[in-house]
Amino acid sequence: MYLHLGQNEIIPQSRIIGIFDLDKCSYEKRTRDYLAAAEKEGVVLDISGDLPRSFVVCDHPYHEQIVYLSQLSPAALQRRAESGKLE
Repeated sequence: MYLHLGQNEIIPQSRIIGIFDLDKCSYEKRTRDYLAAAEKEGVVLDISGDLPRSFVVCDHPYHEQIVYLSQLSPAALQRRAESGKLE
């Protein structure tokens, strides 16, 4: 199964480690530190095209992890994952 994250980005669901709400999680220092370190390593892909609402952490064959910033809410991504459709 695959998950459409928005902006023509589709990833295998088996690679997803977690889907997080950017608004709720960005208040925590550890989350900010994690995202800053990921950005410094060059493993953050902003596919939001606008204001990101969520971030998706995935494993990757060439990096330990990769982080996608998506304009979709975590709830929308969850619905897409549960429906099994590439909306």
